[in-house]
Parts: sequence; C-alpha cells; structure tokens
Amino acid sequence: MGTVTTAAPRSLAEDLRGRSDAELAALLRARPDLLTPIPADISQLASRAATRTSVVRALDRLDRFTLHVVEALALLAEPASPADVHSLLAVPQTPIRLALDMLRNQALVWGTDHSLRLVRTVHDVLGPYPAGLGSPLAQLLHHQSPGRRAGLAEDLGIEASAGAEAQHLADEITARLEALIEQVGPEALAALRTLSAGPPSGRVDNAHRTVTRATAATPVEELLARGLVVPIEDSTVVLPREVGLHLRGGVLRPGLRPEPLEPASTEHDPGAVDRLAGAGAFDAIRKIETLLDAWAHDAPPVLRTGGLGIRELRRLPRILDVDDTGAALLVEVAYAAGLVAATEDADPVWLPTTEYDAWLGQEPATRWTRLATAWLATSRVSGLVGGRDERDRPIPPLGHDLDRPLAPEVRRLVLGVLAALPPGTTPEPTDVIDAVRWRRPRRGGRLRDDIVRWTLHEMELLGVTGRGALASYVRPLLDGRPLDAARKAATAGLSTVLPAPLDHVLIQADLTAIAPGPLRSDLARELATLADLESRGGATVHRFTPDSVRRALDGGRTAAEIHEFLGRLSRTPVPQPLTYLVDDIARRHGKLRVGAAASFVRCDDQAILAEITADSRSAALALRRIAPTVLASSLDPATLVDRLRSWGFAPVPEGPDGAIVLTRGEHRRAADRQPPVPVLADRPAPEEPTLTAAVRAMRAGERSTAGRPAEATPGRLGRSASAETLAEIRRALDHGATIWIGYVDHHGMTSERVVDPVRLEAGWLTAFDHRSGELRSFAVHRISGVADLDAPAG
Repeated sequence: MGTVTTAAPRSLAEDLRGRSDAELAALLRARPDLLTPIPADISQLASRAATRTSVVRALDRLDRFTLHVVEALALLAEPASPADVHSLLAVPQTPIRLALDMLRNQALVWGTDHSLRLVRTVHDVLGPYPAGLGSPLAQLLHHQSPGRRAGLAEDLGIEASAGAEAQHLADEITARLEALIEQVGPEALAALRTLSAGPPSGRVDNAHRTVTRATAATPVEELLARGLVVPIEDSTVVLPREVGLHLRGGVLRPGLRPEPLEPASTEHDPGAVDRLAGAGAFDAIRKIETLLDAWAHDAPPVLRTGGLGIRELRRLPRILDVDDTGAALLVEVAYAAGLVAATEDADPVWLPTTEYDAWLGQEPATRWTRLATAWLATSRVSGLVGGRDERDRPIPPLGHDLDRPLAPEVRRLVLGVLAALPPGTTPEPTDVIDAVRWRRPRRGGRLRDDIVRWTLHEMELLGVTGRGALASYVRPLLDGRPLDAARKAATAGLSTVLPAPLDHVLIQADLTAIAPGPLRSDLARELATLADLESRGGATVHRFTPDSVRRALDGGRTAAEIHEFLGRLSRTPVPQPLTYLVDDIARRHGKLRVGAAASFVRCDDQAILAEITADSRSAALALRRIAPTVLASSLDPATLVDRLRSWGFAPVPEGPDGAIVLTRGEHRRAADRQPPVPVLADRPAPEEPTLTAAVRAMRAGERSTAGRPAEATPGRLGRSASAETLAEIRRALDHGATIWIGYVDHHGMTSERVVDPVRLEAGWLTAFDHRSGELRSFAVHRISGVADLDAPAG
C-alpha cells in the first residue's frame, strides 16, 4: 500500500504524516478541493479531508466496484484486511487491492496493508444501512427490553446467557438461520427476500406486539416470532444484517463484477467511419457559418430574461436543415466557442463577434477543433432547450438556465466508453448509459442518463462520431495530453479526412447550379446571395430566380459583377437563359424608385407608371400622380416596395438625396466577449508547481508546529548582495527548501515572510507565501535578504 512507517498509525493525520511528498501531491491531485486554501500543515489537511462536503465529492467520483469495496469496509469490524474484504465480495483479490490502494491514496481509508480503517465521515455519508443491509442482530436485540429478549429465547428454545444476553441470543439465532427461514411460509419468505435486496426496513402496525411461533397469524408475525425481523419503532421493523447476508448467499452483492460489462456493438470500417465523421464535421462548420451570417444581417433580439426567443429558434431549422434540437446545439456551440454574443445596446441583439471573422480565416480542420473543444468543455446543456424550468417556463437557448456542472464530466465519460472500444466500433446506446452509470453511480441520476443520450446525438451532428463510432481524429482530445498539443493532433488527423472544398459548380439550362461537393465558404456565401438553396445532400442544388437575382442587385452587385462571378464559378458555360435573366432584371432594376411622402414612386419611364395606375390592384396602394414621373402613396416605403415587387415590378428604395438605397448588409459584429466559463462539479486538477509548493508549505507548517530553532526567528535577516540573493533562491529551488525572505514594499517598508519558491524567471520569484496562504510573485530586486527556515539568519 506504499506506507512509509512500519507501525500502524493511530489517526488519519498520523497516516498522512508518514506519506511521501509524491503521495501527498497525488492526494491533492485526486481531491483538488483540499487545496483551497492550502492547508497550513498535515493536521489541517487531515481535518479537511474528513469533512462531509469533501468526502461526498470524493465518493461521487468512485465507480460502482470501488463503492462496493467502501461498503464492505463499512460493514466489517475495524481494523479490516484485504482478506476480510475479499471474503465479503467474493471477487479476485487483485481488483480489491487496486481499489483499496486508490481509496488510501485519496485518504478515504487509512492504516497499514492489513490494518485498514475507513474515515469516520464515510460511515456517516453511507447512512445507517450500507449496501442495503440492516444493523447487526446483536445491536438490534440490545435495544429490545429484557423481557422481550427472554421471551424470544424461550420460544426458540435458547438458553439465555446472564452476561451477554443480546449477543448470545444473536449468535444462537444466526447459527439456526437456515432452519428458521425454512419454517416460514411463502409470503413471509417473499417479504424476507424483498427486504434483503434493500432497503432493509419496512413499515408495519404495532411492531412491538408480543408474538410467539404458536400464535403468529400473519407473515410479519412469523418473522417477528423467530427474530428474523426486529422492531425498532412502533411502526418499523428491520431485517438484521446477518439475515440479509445469508439470503444474499453470504456476499455483499451477488454477481458483483470488478469491471463494467462490454457494450454490445457493431463493427464498421474505421476508414469509412472517419470519412463519414469528417463530412459531418465539415457540415457542422458550414451550418454555423450559415447561422452567424444570417444573424449578421438579421440579428435576433435578446429576451428580457436573456437567451434567444423560441420563435427565433423555430426559424433556424429551415435555414440550417436541422431539427429544433440540432439548431439549439449549433447555437450553443457557437456561443461556447466565443463566436456569438449579445450586444450592449439599449435593445440588445445576438450578433457574431469580431472573433468570428478570425475563425472564418482559419483552415476548416482548425475551425472544427475549436468548436469540438468548446463543446467538450462547456457546462451548458443544449438538450434542455424547449423543456420547462422550475417556474414552468420554456427554457430558451443562450439563456441562463442551461448550465449543469455534471455535463463536461459525463461527455468525457461517454467519449471514454467509445474510445475504449476498437476503432470503427459502434456501441448500443443503452449499454453506453449503463457503462456511465457504472463509472458514476452516485452522481447525476436521471439527468446523467439524459446527458448521455443527448451526447450520443450531438456527437453525430458535430462529426465527433460516424455511424455511432468514434472518429480517430477525436482520440487526441481524450488522452490527457496538453490542450494545445491535443488540438494540433486532432486538427492534423481531421485534415486528412475532410472533404476538399470545391471552387466550382455546374450551372444548367434550367436555371439551377449543382455543387457536386462542399463549396469553399466564400463562394458558398456569395452564391447564397444570388440563388436560392433548393436541396442539400451529396450534391447541393441552388436555383436562380428573379427574386434571387434582384436580391444580389439590391445587395450592391452590378450585372457585370454577377456575370463575372458566374463565369468564374461555373465549370460549364453559363447558359443563355441565366444571362438573359440577369440582364433583364438588371435593366429594370432601379428604374422604379420608392421614397417617402409617406412614400412616392418615381420613374423616368412614364409607361411603367401608367401600367401601375391602370392595374386594378392599385386602389389598395392609394396612389395619386403628382408629376408625370412621380406617384405618391400613403403607404410606408417598405410596404410599397414589397407590394410592387409582388406584382412583378422591380422597384428600389430611394434616399432623401435621390440616390438608390442598397440593402447590402454590413458585417455587423458584437464586441468580443470571454466565452462562458464552464460551471464544474469539481475543481480542475492543480498544476504541478502548485502541488509542489503546497506540499512544501505543509511540511514547513509541520516543522513550525514541532518547534522552530531560536536562531531562525524573524527580524534577523541582514542585507545581501543581489548575486548572493539569486544564488540562495536558486539553491532553495533546487532543494525544495522553505526560506525566509526580507521584502521591501512600495513604501520602503521591509517585511519578512516564509515562502516556498516555485520558479524564478524574468526577474520575478513565484513562491507560496505562508502569510497569505497563496502563490505570489516577488520582484527579485526588492528582496533584501534570504535565509533558510531552519538555519541561522543574518
């Protein structure tokens, strides 16, 4: 078990004092909540490790098998040995020893190899019935009246022992369990089996009634008369631990496995999985581009309570070709990646950030990696969108009610299940849920299972999986390497399977353009202004219509620019019908102008105005001619433009200066915002320098508690040369020593403090300051003197 001392420790604190620095650092790494603030000494560390809040967090991170080992220790008499645990669990000794090692490393168990004790708080957290087993029979009988114990012993033919009646009676009943159970009827036996599965208590009326085997008339009375259940209150009986274990076959959990079951799975070609997932990744990138480009031109408002309105959300499936769930996911991923934010206006709206433009300029694989890592780390759960909050209101995307601290951990557990399978393997979703339950049985409950289901669906939409199998380029994000290195590896892997973006389409005589693959982003956006998307799939079909061409002209494109773009984009000659369509719309575009009167229509071609006024529908426009080339209307300009366009004309708005008002949208952007910080269930693992400094600090605290040498008292540090100061600091860093330093503040005042140096660079010393209990930076030129903590100063 790695214990340094040979004698059995008498407390958790004594056990921790005997551990090496590496073991203490491992404890703080596994339970980072113990590190804030850094404990002053080992005793404080032990006290903090035994608090209920910290113990609950530690137990919540244990898998099902390790929890069963904890339950076994809670049921066994202390001190216990691995052999005792083995007899209660009936599984191989190797996984038991590994589990005990982990429990001891996390300070939930302390002692020597063969003398193990569970931290007392763990008993309190597990409750009165660990593993669903009741209290020992002797303990239950001890709380019965002497007369009741005597009557039970007499009825069962047991001679009472004067010195230890309850224990003697319990031993006798335990020795006769098989025979006593055989005496009860089927209904009483069924009740016993129900209670043995847990919980072991049941409610009955008048539980303390006097009953014998001869007078027992009900199944409960049969059990009471034989001591197979014992009353603890007037309306509650408990199944004794010995009876429960006997009915379970003498083991804690029948059929217990030290590992989760292997998920049922389907095998696919790993290369095909990567290609399919890569196509999904590219599609996710393109959909987020489409989403944010649409919002740049028509920004949705921010709800008063925060978030995106459900009505706005329901418009997205038509734009993105996904369902409501997929739309909510894409919105939330863009938000988590810092690509969209709310403006700070009086009437805020959701807009792409300026960071979005930088993201657009990156390679597709790099863009996807940013989205994937943001999704993996965020605590926001898009699967909750559309549900109801505690006030029975719909939960909107981008709202404040989507954070669930459990989410990042569950996503990684799901990905871990898939990563443990051979490449190209698709597990059954229900088995993935079971595997995550096995790994975190105490954490999450129904929400945990829901997040697993949502995660499996989200992974397919984002290109993390293909056909339900994990893509190979995702594995670097899960193997524990530093984030930058993981991103580079994932980006490199994805680059090899992403479909190559096309720079051309095939324009046909029926006014359609077929893209036989994914188009380059810039070309796709330009084509979207000129043609309507008709169908998606392996080949995307765009259709040119009078309205779509007019949209491009309204956006500021000229006919010459459109012809040049189409000629450059199409691999086939641009068909004459499309050329005629563009020229015809361009020729009529802008001849008819609408301004404000409330509004007016102006046209140099009087024949067009005559055609409008002659139309039977013109009465609804309230038009009147105020000049040969001008018609006035009481409608607002926007409505008048829409009505005339619906009749087949091509009007454009006109500004106060007589110039055409083009509707070419500006690239509206929100200011860059820090992406939402994940709300985590546990503190992140501390960095190694912090762990090293913390262990040094606790060791120094132990020495301080034990008594510091008189010559090491403060106030005796003399001034030293800069070179000597640097040499002393470097020596302390090399040896992991705790030192005194004299430090001159901005007011010229010198103070002395105990520090543990962590690193020295660029003229600054980073060290753990014992006075403040935190890491601080000290300017080296302000350090007036240095001395070892346990050596003479001055």
